[in-house]
Amino acid sequence: MKSLLRVLVWLAAFGMAAGAPAQTSWTPDRQIKMVVPFAAGAAADNGMRAISDKLAAALGQAVVIDNRPGAGGVLGAQVGASSAPDGYTLIGGSDPPFTINPHLLKLPYDAQKAFQPVSLVADLPLLLVVRSDLNINSVRELIQFAKANPGKITAASSGNGSSGHLAVEMLKANASIDLLHVPYKGMPQAVTDMLGGRGDLTFSSFGPVMPHVKSGKLKILAISTAKRFSGMPDVPTVAESGVPGFDLSVWIGLLYPMGVPQAAVRRINTEVNKILQTPEVRVRFSELGYVPVGGSPDVMAKRLETDYQRFGKLIRDAKITTAD
Repeated sequence: MKSLLRVLVWLAAFGMAAGAPAQTSWTPDRQIKMVVPFAAGAAADNGMRAISDKLAAALGQAVVIDNRPGAGGVLGAQVGASSAPDGYTLIGGSDPPFTINPHLLKLPYDAQKAFQPVSLVADLPLLLVVRSDLNINSVRELIQFAKANPGKITAASSGNGSSGHLAVEMLKANASIDLLHVPYKGMPQAVTDMLGGRGDLTFSSFGPVMPHVKSGKLKILAISTAKRFSGMPDVPTVAESGVPGFDLSVWIGLLYPMGVPQAAVRRINTEVNKILQTPEVRVRFSELGYVPVGGSPDVMAKRLETDYQRFGKLIRDAKITTAD
């Protein structure tokens, strides 16, 4: 019942509830700020920069990215949540401050009530990679080794409660294996330790690990999504490699603070969907390892709710805390 109520709140927020009145088209008359709750070069930042210029051209106004990193995205999300609901402040975010951190931290905003979903932008598959000097060349071999040597394989992540950590816990649960999770303060540190022989595997977005895959120091075992990535058609999924049902990706998308006029929500959603179909953006996303998504605000609302529920269960089942 609580899950249904949250979805209804999100639907009502962007005017899809029964009886919502129609509104005229929205045309901005000044620049729009896009708050990104992560540092420049982070996944959400790269995605937003890939579409911001085209969004500005479509709207006839500048779209200025304002990076506000800190506390796993919480600081930037709070800036967005407390902004005036006038259509001139967007939040270009990803999972943590909306679907993961609510289960780990006391937040200065209500993740289910403070934001209006606008549009999913992309899905980011995670790569399961291991050191090349390990005699493990497939997920099945990894599972066999882990079962014969419980707790001996170290799984690095960018921090407790990160998407990579959740992927590790999902693999442990679904494959019934014991891995030793080692949290770091970011993927660069985790990858550095792996290259130095102090970590065995990690789940990572493409950027931090692909240079080392190309150099031969790391090797890819599988991809985390239910479907293979079109840019790497020969890389199997974790699910088809012996862990049925495994499916995890990071989303990036646009939100507004609650209360923004629905005409603004519809206008941004419409333009983003057009932008995601352009060849330039699709090529850029393929280079980054992103899968364009788009769709209505309803699509994003349902994704937020689904991830909120399943990540919450995973965090509770694995007894994850920020102090782990």
